[in-house]
Amino acid sequence: MTAPVLDVRDVTKVYGQGDTSVYALRGVSLQVHRGDYVAFMGTSGSGKSTLMNILGCLDVPTAGRYLLDGTDVGTLTEGQLAVLRNRRLGFVFQSFNLIPRMSALGNVELPLAYGGVGTSERRRRAQAALRMVGIGDRGRHEPNELSGGQQQRVAIARALVTAPALLLADEPTGNLDTGSTADVLAIIDRLNAQGRTVVLITHESDVGARAKRVIKLVDGRIVADQRNAPLDGPPPALLVDGSVPR
Repeated sequence: MTAPVLDVRDVTKVYGQGDTSVYALRGVSLQVHRGDYVAFMGTSGSGKSTLMNILGCLDVPTAGRYLLDGTDVGTLTEGQLAVLRNRRLGFVFQSFNLIPRMSALGNVELPLAYGGVGTSERRRRAQAALRMVGIGDRGRHEPNELSGGQQQRVAIARALVTAPALLLADEPTGNLDTGSTADVLAIIDRLNAQGRTVVLITHESDVGARAKRVIKLVDGRIVADQRNAPLDGPPPALLVDGSVPR
């Protein structure tokens, strides 16, 4: 059997020292295998954001081990971590995190530019990623010329352009209206159906219900880890513009 994409072993995260210590995570262990679709759920202060930061190599645990695709993240230098984040992880944030005065195409190209990919090749791959999320005709538009849903699609395209082992999404629909939420979730569903491993944070039960597996955290501990019943039928097909048939 191949190594899990994520292998978290008795991870603890403590902020502060002595009487001011705050335990954000308390001995969390879990595995996520290739092709899975996992939702972390919990109230504010449950530890889900801290766990996501550790999974995304943006923070380090106080104790315990974290292996990404079989690599022990705790043994890597800062330079090696930067390469790992760029090549193996794709991030989607609630606030999109797009560069305002750069085109959609330029935003999607950024991870490839940081990775040293040549101009023509990164342009080709960025255009393909935008087409994948249904906005191939919006490449020249800047973020302020796009709707919230379109900006999130650009963010998803940017996360996918390096063909990462794992897609991490932190409240990916938190700033979207109902229609855009449905469209973005349909894209994520389709990506997972095509074999992409997806881990997301959400506080919305209807979003968590889309995942194959829901992990609930309370006070830094996993209190439930359950499989959802499959949705009826395949993930919804996307129209040419990337929207979901109504």
